[in-house]
Amino acid sequence: MFKTIIEPRVSETDGVGHINNTIVPVWLEAGRNKIFKLFNPDHSFEDWKMIILNTNIDYVHQIYYGENVEIRTGVKKLGNTSLQLYEEIWQNNILCVKATTIYVNFNLHKKVSVPIPKVIRTKLEKHIHNVK
Repeated sequence: MFKTIIEPRVSETDGVGHINNTIVPVWLEAGRNKIFKLFNPDHSFEDWKMIILNTNIDYVHQIYYGENVEIRTGVKKLGNTSLQLYEEIWQNNILCVKATTIYVNFNLHKKVSVPIPKVIRTKLEKHIHNVK
């Protein structure tokens, strides 16, 4: 799995004292940066390829300001043109969030999905995560 450390900010904390639920999708996206780089090495939006189709988030435990979190991002399924990610957010060895997100490899200019190139597929296969 890809791993990303995030330091929660005071501004992300809500009135009940935990990280606001609206922040979680932003953090999950930050955990996908290494996958985005596979598809768009130059980070150019002129030829961006990763189009999100669906996200499901389960909030398992509260997340708090003051302790770093670890975003874990793995590949759950790898299709011809799409991939489903399995994502987790951990804080202090406690699983706080579980999520799945589906992306399609997309040609913005032609407005069609395209097969995931073999070189990218090979790299993604190293991060297959079998969820129990």
